[in-house]
Amino acid sequence: MIEIKGLTRRYGALTAVDGLNFSVERGEICGFIGPNGAGKTTTIRMLATLLQPTHGDATIGGHSVSHDRMEVRRLLGYMPDTFGVYEDMLVEEYLHFFAAMYRIASDRRDKVVDEILQLTDLTGKKHALIRTMSRGNQQRLGLARVLVHNPEVLLLDEPASGLDPRARIEIRALISELGKMKKTILVSSHILREMSDLCHSIAIIEAGRLVYKGPVSDALKMAASGLVVEFKVAAEPQKALDTAGVIEGVKRVWEENGILRAEFDRPDRDISGIPEALVKAGLKVTMFREAQADLEEAFLSLTKGKVT
Repeated sequence: MIEIKGLTRRYGALTAVDGLNFSVERGEICGFIGPNGAGKTTTIRMLATLLQPTHGDATIGGHSVSHDRMEVRRLLGYMPDTFGVYEDMLVEEYLHFFAAMYRIASDRRDKVVDEILQLTDLTGKKHALIRTMSRGNQQRLGLARVLVHNPEVLLLDEPASGLDPRARIEIRALISELGKMKKTILVSSHILREMSDLCHSIAIIEAGRLVYKGPVSDALKMAASGLVVEFKVAAEPQKALDTAGVIEGVKRVWEENGILRAEFDRPDRDISGIPEALVKAGLKVTMFREAQADLEEAFLSLTKGKVT
């Protein structure tokens, strides 16, 4: 649904985006990740037809962002990282205004607006003055606006920026629901732990260049430094560490944030020896699992800290 081929943007001597190549399939939620200054917003603005590429091109639903801008805009919903709202309008008036801008027939607008308000859980705010709404609800309204014309593709640039934890969870749940509706979504964020639960795939950009595009699970495997297990016992954690530390193949043991950990010297080691030894030592094992790398570790392992 989104095809990016050699996409490049220069500002004089500065290359903000340097020959990007990747695709996002129909119905896929792709997390777009990179440090500040990596070129994420510049890329999204080119996809949204707001910036002309210096070289290369991208297509949305088969239409070029350089040459078929109006067709692209019909397919697209774009939510920038910062956006203005008409604070002295009511929520209903605001959405009706954009429905008219998208040339939705006047006899359909009430139904369209009501459906969007229900989807974004803003029905109770229908007659609210926008400036009286919380930051989280204004962010929901910004997302509601880009859904008015029922776009197939959504470009969301830091949609949870500046929100409190509850509002971030609610925005994430809304994006997940849009994914279930088979929307194709490219979403940028710096909250990496949340992206791993939300996205089917990730694209990591650094200094304007793509360093990884693929499933989240594959990125986590690449980040894993070795075979590590995590476990808890009901009592005597030091005895548990001492017991695990002498198992064949265990390289080191330690405790971190109340969780006991053991690292093996090879990824093909049999980990079942640890719980067996703990039980034989008279310890009650309350949790045992193989540790998984998280998206923050994957990001750090795949990037080098460069900026454009």
